[in-house]
Amino acid sequence: QVQLQESGGELVQAGGSLRLSCAMSGRTFRLYAMNWFRQTPGKEREFVAAISWDGGRTAYSNSVKGRFIISRDNAKDTVHLQMNSLKPEDTARYYCAANYNTGTTLSSLGSNMEYWGQGTQVTVSS
Repeated sequence: QVQLQESGGELVQAGGSLRLSCAMSGRTFRLYAMNWFRQTPGKEREFVAAISWDGGRTAYSNSVKGRFIISRDNAKDTVHLQMNSLKPEDTARYYCAANYNTGTTLSSLGSNMEYWGQGTQVTVSS
């Protein structure tokens, strides 16, 4: 059984930083591109960041580029999202997602993801 377990979400002041983590079990982690999405009530799910299976390629949405950094540790089956200079508009539930991909092209489409975590709440106060 595949599990993606996010952690690290909490309440933080604007300008602060948080580090989210997502641990994968039940599959060979290094065969999957890993992704972060976020969603607020009443809004569509939004792509945040992606990282290739080997960590060699990353992609970011324009709204987080330059502030967030995605990384992975294949020895620990874990992906991280370092979030800096947080803004109130970053408030959302953040989801980790995995898609089987040993290539170099990253996807930002939620429909391409095979597995999802339950999410972790990030709240940024102004």
